[in-house]
Amino acid sequence: MSEAAPSKKATAPVLFGFPSTDDLSKSLASFVLAAQDDALTTKKQATFKIAISGGSLPKVLGKDLIGREDVPWDKWEVFFADERVVPLDHDDSNFRLNDEHLFSHVPIPRQNIHVIDTSKLDDPEHVADEYEKQLVAAFVGSSSIAFPRFDLVLLGIGPDGHTCSLFPGHPLLNEQDGWVAWLDDSPKPPATRITLTYPVLNHAHRVAFVSTGEGKQDVMEKVLDHPEEGLPSSRVKVISPGRVYFFSDDAALGKVKYERTSFDAAKL
Repeated sequence: MSEAAPSKKATAPVLFGFPSTDDLSKSLASFVLAAQDDALTTKKQATFKIAISGGSLPKVLGKDLIGREDVPWDKWEVFFADERVVPLDHDDSNFRLNDEHLFSHVPIPRQNIHVIDTSKLDDPEHVADEYEKQLVAAFVGSSSIAFPRFDLVLLGIGPDGHTCSLFPGHPLLNEQDGWVAWLDDSPKPPATRITLTYPVLNHAHRVAFVSTGEGKQDVMEKVLDHPEEGLPSSRVKVISPGRVYFFSDDAALGKVKYERTSFDAAKL
């Protein structure tokens, strides 16, 4: 039985601005837990399926989730929105970064964290194919679906506007069929990576970008005020009833004119 296709219209992004990264972290934790409760309680799913990127995101995410006793960590099922094709203990590994700032501090079962197959790091196509098989096993079950629907995808924004490992001008921006793609020519080291594709991102129930610091002012202005420029982050347009959210501190929004929305976890 096929999953009902969502409407093909995307809704305008919601921008939440915060005076500091501490305020942002607290609200982001509330947002994540609201998405979790929606999946586990409202939709009565067996697991809360979340995809996470690297960069500064894990530190911001972990700040107000670690130490909470009301989180059913055994119900979390974690994927990576992109990953560098390196050993899991490598400095460039997104798994390692998230492990240092979150996973190792909470009782999430290791088998619930979907990592890349490191047995063939010299073959990124194999790594991407194997990771896609993990998504198929987690999402398809007894149903036939075109693309997985994550409960939440958490992303960062690079100074050039890239997100995941989807870079400006790269051919992967046009991938419409695969769930997981690979590249060996990333303009940002390391060169070899895998990444979720736009169809997967755009079928999520929620996608949230996290961006902080004055160094992000220019790119945030372009992404939010001039989406017609087509930067990779602007091209994430979640299909309704899903939605895109931006969590940014005031420092990152110094040049942004896009209308802000007051954060209220009760209304998410």
